[in-house]
Amino acid sequence: MISIIIPIYNERDNVRELHARVTEEARKLHTPYELLLIDDGSKDGSAEILDELAAGDEALTVIHLARNCGQTAALMAGIDNARGDVIVPMDGDLQNDPADIGRLVAKLDEGYDVVSGWRKDRKDAELTRNLPSHIANRLISFVSGVRLHDYGCSLKAYRREVLDGVRIYGEMHRFIPIYASWQGARVTEMPVTHHPRMHGKSKYGLERIFKVILDLCVVKFLDRHLVKPIYVFGGFGLFAVLLALLTLLWALGLKFFGDTSLIQTPLPTFAGLSFLLGVNSILMGLLAEVLSRTYFEAQDKKSYRIKNIVRSGTQGKDREATDSAGR
Repeated sequence: MISIIIPIYNERDNVRELHARVTEEARKLHTPYELLLIDDGSKDGSAEILDELAAGDEALTVIHLARNCGQTAALMAGIDNARGDVIVPMDGDLQNDPADIGRLVAKLDEGYDVVSGWRKDRKDAELTRNLPSHIANRLISFVSGVRLHDYGCSLKAYRREVLDGVRIYGEMHRFIPIYASWQGARVTEMPVTHHPRMHGKSKYGLERIFKVILDLCVVKFLDRHLVKPIYVFGGFGLFAVLLALLTLLWALGLKFFGDTSLIQTPLPTFAGLSFLLGVNSILMGLLAEVLSRTYFEAQDKKSYRIKNIVRSGTQGKDREATDSAGR
């Protein structure tokens, strides 16, 4: 079964046409499907239209969130309630083309686990949307090591097992291909059609860039240091302590060889603050180590992921799944 997940927020003028076009394309797949429309606290009458559509379509499930929680949370609600072996999320503003759903699913059949859409000919404002997005995509690819042209495109196709155990927050839905790649999934991308917005207005502004950068820092930390956070906190702490010692030696050198009193220079104060910062950072690292072990042991999570097991010439399936930090 294919599960098509679409978060909806104040898209009253789009939802009827969206439902009709997605349903038309889904039926062309000649495979069981379900359509999940997630009402993310809409206040423009979208919720009532969604309920009306659900009453006449057995393949449609509408999930109403209690308040506006954001696109990532709405998408997570859809994933949690989806029943399909293939998950296809997309936007609800009709800028993604439902006709691309079949192409993405067909690409999965070539042996890929994630197929990410690439809005190669994007129909958005060049300076306020396209340029910042281009810069962000380059930055994300550089930091993550996963080379994609368009992380922000919501239209993607996932095998269900790739999403099992994944929890996303903030603006992190765009980083799911990174999580998947770090866990050994085969990730690719393909150009998809992008249409200009005809109704309503975009819910995102330039402030989203800063959220993406901060979320990227979190993703990188979770990948490299969730199992051993002391390497980050302790490393910075040792650097601060070393800096404090060097600064103190500098101050003492000025006193004995430069005839400069310790009260005439801010170096001793800086050394003391740097030392306290270093010790505090090391202690935070030790606390993070305790929390990390509690995280894994309380939930019976593993710090590794088995791809397959072979016994007596028989190849088994995946036995364990865990966070990408356990690489």
